[in-house]
Amino acid sequence: MRRVVVTGIGVITALGTGAEATWQALLEGRSAIGPIRNFDASSLRTRIGAEIADFDPKDYVDKRTVRKMTRNEQLAVGGATLAVRDAGLEGELDGERTALFTGSSKEVSDLTKLVDAIVACTGDDGRFDVRRVGEQTSVFQPLFYVEGLQGASLFYISSAFKLLGANTYFAGTTESGMTAIGRAFRVIRRGEADCAIAGGFDDPVWWWPMSSFDSLGILTGRNELGAAAFRPYDRDASGAVLGEGASFVLLEEYETARKRGAHIYAEIAGYGCGADAYRLLTPHPEGRGLVTAMRRALQDARCEPADVGYVATHGSATPQGDLSEAHALRTVFGTDAPPPASSVKPATGHMVGGAGTLNVAVAAMAIHDGVIPPTLNHEQPRPGCEYDWTPGAARELPVHHALAVARGLEGQNAVLALRSV
Repeated sequence: MRRVVVTGIGVITALGTGAEATWQALLEGRSAIGPIRNFDASSLRTRIGAEIADFDPKDYVDKRTVRKMTRNEQLAVGGATLAVRDAGLEGELDGERTALFTGSSKEVSDLTKLVDAIVACTGDDGRFDVRRVGEQTSVFQPLFYVEGLQGASLFYISSAFKLLGANTYFAGTTESGMTAIGRAFRVIRRGEADCAIAGGFDDPVWWWPMSSFDSLGILTGRNELGAAAFRPYDRDASGAVLGEGASFVLLEEYETARKRGAHIYAEIAGYGCGADAYRLLTPHPEGRGLVTAMRRALQDARCEPADVGYVATHGSATPQGDLSEAHALRTVFGTDAPPPASSVKPATGHMVGGAGTLNVAVAAMAIHDGVIPPTLNHEQPRPGCEYDWTPGAARELPVHHALAVARGLEGQNAVLALRSV
């Protein structure tokens, strides 16, 4: 089977634009979490998040096209463009042999555009009158429906780079973007494409997703702590903090990349997935779906657990999630000499569809640079979460094999195995 390597990384987070900016901030232990400013969050339990302050979509898309896009698609095109540029392939992609796979939790377009229409169709009794919708045909903006298409990112990225190859959008939460990269890996390995753009993105720090996640009780309410509120695996963990952004990779067939003298970060060696099949919003206590995903990724990569030098973990700071993840890691790696692990979410916020793909970027850069980022705010482990989470500061060490983990909200788990070239 053909080998697949990462030759481009495109990252947009609240820490910075570009893989290098985010990577350096992670290694320095900085966090972008703070009070939410783009809407009034005073009625929510969670009023902090990681917002991107300086993102300008017109750096990647013309002004006319930007007006048709949601912020989700803008972030997606930005991340994909940065990955292509980083690989040195802007204007050089073979559209017929380049695949595209994206993932996100996007549900709808900008719901604020519905307000005027709903008011116009509300009767004197204060109730929505469906009959008035038919009488006022122009009350709903036509582009509202187009903007709401979940897979719109495929169109905008394909248009930007004239891509004609295999393409699929994966809807979900954290696992969606990881599944996109796993699919891209397999397409190249099987010879269906020579190159692929793949990644995840999300815009969860606005009123609709914030309201949804807030009601589920999986976000922290410790607003007074600011960035210190996000505490994976810690005794005082109280939930996650959301962050917006995108993380994409440019994957190439190894021989093609080598012949053109491409800069290679790491090789994607294996992919695995597994489901908890337990409860809707509660992970299996022993993380059985994650155990299956990690073992399948290692088997696919022909890699032994003892070979792994780093794990980029999920670390969402939910008590049940952290406990099950720690249990899964001990099950796969044992307790004698397990590899160090860390979660970067306290720095970037939980990027939902972009969180798993950010872990892929982190694992690739850890292999490339020989350093792993820390888990911020981890001081005392929650009982049952005892593990080497790389607390406090980044750690320099050679990493030849790494795993990148993504865990979905409803028990889906996806894992990629990477190795040095």
